[in-house]
Amino acid sequence: MTELTTVTVEVETPYDVVIGHGVSRSAVSLMASDTRQLAVLHAPAVADRARAIAAEAENAGIRVLVVEVPPAEAAKTVEVAAYCWAQLGAASFTRSDAVIGVGGGATTDLSGFVAATWLRGVQHIVVPTTLLGMVDAAVGGKTGINTAEGKNLVGVFHSPAGVVCDLDALVTLPTADYAAGLAEVVKCGFISDPHILDLVEADLTMASRAGGAAESELITRAVRVKAEVVARDFREATTVAVDGIAPSPRGLPRVTGREVLNYGHTFGHAIEHVEGYRWRHGDAISVGMVFVAELSRAAGLLSDNAVARHRDVLAGLGLPVSYPVAQREPLLAAMGRDKKSRGSLLRFVVLENVSTSDAQAVPVLLAGPDARVLDEAFARTCG
Repeated sequence: MTELTTVTVEVETPYDVVIGHGVSRSAVSLMASDTRQLAVLHAPAVADRARAIAAEAENAGIRVLVVEVPPAEAAKTVEVAAYCWAQLGAASFTRSDAVIGVGGGATTDLSGFVAATWLRGVQHIVVPTTLLGMVDAAVGGKTGINTAEGKNLVGVFHSPAGVVCDLDALVTLPTADYAAGLAEVVKCGFISDPHILDLVEADLTMASRAGGAAESELITRAVRVKAEVVARDFREATTVAVDGIAPSPRGLPRVTGREVLNYGHTFGHAIEHVEGYRWRHGDAISVGMVFVAELSRAAGLLSDNAVARHRDVLAGLGLPVSYPVAQREPLLAAMGRDKKSRGSLLRFVVLENVSTSDAQAVPVLLAGPDARVLDEAFARTCG
């Protein structure tokens, strides 16, 4: 085990995100001392890691229930959640027991939802095994499942007892999955931390594969961005600044709460829905960031250079920067069901400028963009 980095998420009940090599088994130490039983929910691909955690718990005298769930988004259904509840019920799980989720973001979203809803809330510990899971789904206390109508429409805010990011798990991650995780890292660079973009652009080839020299720093910086935002607005109650905070230089309301983390997600989630979740989340969010960058340019908010930087960084990491199918109406319908929409009004988090060493990004809310602006963004991103 090498040097660890710990990022504390300062919410109502603070918890730590531990980042380092060989740290998976330490997840057991995060449980309350009176924990009697532990359910380890895991994706099929990480069964060995889940069994190692289970063995650690058994050695500590804890009864362990190991539950394998389907891979990826197939895990995030009410049917799978009900299966997990049935397993907990059969084992007579109480409020003093715990659930550990081991796997990618879909697995930890599900395990968090199961933990949050069983007896109205039991301990949840998160062991993400993908880059996307480490920098996005595992941090922030959002849990949820999908429905036929859209992604993450059913969920609960439920802070974990802790998060353990074992960088060893990334070594065997397929290249395409690693790149998809980098989309969320780059997002943090665009909305807040310019040094993330500098690190990535310094060596796109090195950044795009596991074990790169900057890997630990990139993950830590992305986690810190999310932790800082979540600490300000845990339940996504602050959609825009209203009290005592001036609008942006162009007069739009600034986005100061958790909604800023949805940069690129309205369009990205729409792609996932239209594609039946066959697209990787990070791939869809990559295209989503290009779409809102184009939307912002069309609205006169973002420069040509800033839009080009979006495309260059994301494409340089092997991520898609366009959606190859012109399905405007299904995409619009899916965006209309997005959690950020209000009635029939589409709402997008956009940028007035990208973070650099000399200037901070200005995330703003673009609500109800006119048809010309939408048309231009669609034309430059789709088909």
